[in-house]
Formats: sequence, C-alpha cells, structure tokens
Amino acid sequence: MIKKTLELVGEYFLLMKRVFTRPEKWRIFWKQCLVETVNLGLTSVPLIGIISIAIGAVLVIQTAYNIENPFIPKMYVGYMVRESLILEFSCTMVALILAGKVGSNISSDIGTMRLTEQIDAMEMMGINSANYLILPKVVSICLFNPILMFFSFMVGILGGWLIVAATGLITLSQYITGLRFAFNGYYIVYAATKMVVFSFIIVTVSALYGYFPKENSMEVGRASTRSIVTICLLILISDLMLTQMMLN
Repeated sequence: MIKKTLELVGEYFLLMKRVFTRPEKWRIFWKQCLVETVNLGLTSVPLIGIISIAIGAVLVIQTAYNIENPFIPKMYVGYMVRESLILEFSCTMVALILAGKVGSNISSDIGTMRLTEQIDAMEMMGINSANYLILPKVVSICLFNPILMFFSFMVGILGGWLIVAATGLITLSQYITGLRFAFNGYYIVYAATKMVVFSFIIVTVSALYGYFPKENSMEVGRASTRSIVTICLLILISDLMLTQMMLN
C-alpha cells in the first residue's frame, strides 16, 4: 500500500513536470483553453445553480428553526446563510460536486485516448501530450471555477430569499439586513483561494489516473472511480489545512 502510494506520488510529479512546460503554439493553447472552459466549466452551471438554490432555501429553513428563541434577532438567519455559503458550501461542497462531474469526465476522456493509442500517436509526432491535453484544462478550470463559486453564492442567496418570500419565516427586510451584517471581505479571498486549490487538485489528479496506460475499458472505469475518491479525500485534507492557515 505504501509502495503504491509513493509510486503514484512520483508519477504525479513526473507528469506535472511535463505538463508545466511552455506550449509549442500559444494560439492553439488559448483556443484549447476556451474549448475546455465550455466543455468543463459552462456545462456545470445548471447543475450548480439548481443545487445552490436548494441549499440556500434549506439553510434558511434550518437556521430559522434553530433560532426560534425570541432573544435572538431574526436577522441572524440571513447572516448565517451568508457565512455558511461563502465559507464552506460555495467552495468546498461545490468542489466536491465538480470532482464527480468534471473529474470523472477528464479521467475517462484521457483514459480512452490512452486506450485507443491517440496519446501514443501524439508522442510519435513529437507532441508533448501531457502539456497539450492537461495544461489547458488546468488553466481554464482554475480561472473559471472561482467564477462558478461566486455564481453559487449569489444563487444560494437568491434561494434563501425565495423561501423567505414564500413562507414568511422571517421578513425580507430582516433577511437582507442579516446578509449585510458584519461582512468580512477577507472571506471572499479565503473562499476564492480554496476554490483555485481545489480546482487544481480536481484537474491534475483526474488527469493522472487517466493518463497512464490502461489494459481495457473496464480499467478506464476503475481509474475514473479511484480518481474521484482520491480527489474528494485531497479536497477535504486541503480544506482543513487552508482553513487552519488562513483563518487562524
């Protein structure tokens, strides 16, 4: 187990050494970045939007239920929803969701290219396949996912507003006052930093599991599953480490 882990870590760093080299043709590189932004980023917007609306609504209901004490101002419902979304859900939970959608997509796509010898053909033509296939994904996802995080945050706030308007658990003015109360701009930097780190983990780890030789299509599926498990574990570990470093 330890030997396999060390071998995997070694393969990861060797792969990253090949990935982070100067692209041979910048025009093709930026074109690939735009393609990956559409394929891996924009296609995730509807899923993240639906989940964020639901989470925002659930947070309002649960928070209102737990602070029924008359001595606690109702505006704290909005405050707690804002803090919960920006500190944890809109970065960590969204990253875990993207690990399943984007991570499995990258791992299976690259694994299929390896299985069908497309990567071998690139290498025979003198193309750095790791740089060509993986670097545009890293750049596009690390730039787009923080935008997706802000989108999730705003849609979650909207979901809370809709449930407040529909149920009358608190007044809209109390909800909006809570959203504005004691806002700390540093939390935006903290959340965006976490999302960039999580995005890097999602792309590079899923690419690692897909890139190396596969015997058959079943092995591609297993590699995709293993990549998702590994990504989720690394996201949670890095979440703990970043929280300890940036909030203490």
